[in-house]
Amino acid sequence: MIRLVLAALLAFPMATAAQNQPGWFVPGQPQGQGQAQPQGQRPAQPAQPQRPAQQAQPPAALPPGTPPPTAVIGVVDVPEIQRVSTAFNQVRQEIERRRAKLNEDVQNEQQRWRDEQQRLGNERGGLSPDQLRARERALQDQITDGQRIFRDRARDLEQLAQQALREIEQALAIVIRQVATSRSINLVLPRPLVILNDPPFDITEEVAVQLNRMITNVNLPPDPSAAPPPRPATTPAPAPAAPRRN
Repeated sequence: MIRLVLAALLAFPMATAAQNQPGWFVPGQPQGQGQAQPQGQRPAQPAQPQRPAQQAQPPAALPPGTPPPTAVIGVVDVPEIQRVSTAFNQVRQEIERRRAKLNEDVQNEQQRWRDEQQRLGNERGGLSPDQLRARERALQDQITDGQRIFRDRARDLEQLAQQALREIEQALAIVIRQVATSRSINLVLPRPLVILNDPPFDITEEVAVQLNRMITNVNLPPDPSAAPPPRPATTPAPAPAAPRRN
């Protein structure tokens, strides 16, 4: 049941970093071409989600040869619980806001790279070969560093979303078990798998109420993009040497 709940929780529109990641800007290529693929990404650190104080205990296994008890069935509509869950909606809205900010930052930085490339092209005729190579190398270093930073931000954002959803999933599993125990239910099924469901079997509303009492929000770390690091300046062309005075 826990696996089914987690799969349903992860079903809300939250694309992975690879699906949401825009194409990177490459100097000298038209927009939409030359998309860089993430390479050499750092291995993800294991998430340490905050867990509710109570932990669901697995049921004791039946001795060999013992028939299972008579099924007392309950039905839960996980998407409906998501819709009314304060914590779930808080996480979704915050992750969507941070993803939109990331996309905006990517577009702004790519435009800055294009402007810098255009400026370099306009000044090309007045630069020596060494000066031109230095300017081009500085711009390419900025682009490479920027792409790495955006890949890291996208990866960290998706890890944060998964961690927050795991915390909600843990709380939901505990609540389902508590409600089921209070009604002597020993088998809980998700509503999409049930063809016929009489109202007395459905515990969705009670589970939703109890979940909102147990967890109203998830403590997310501050958004690191709120204070972006200082942008590196393009290496200026060396100034011409001053004339010697006799």
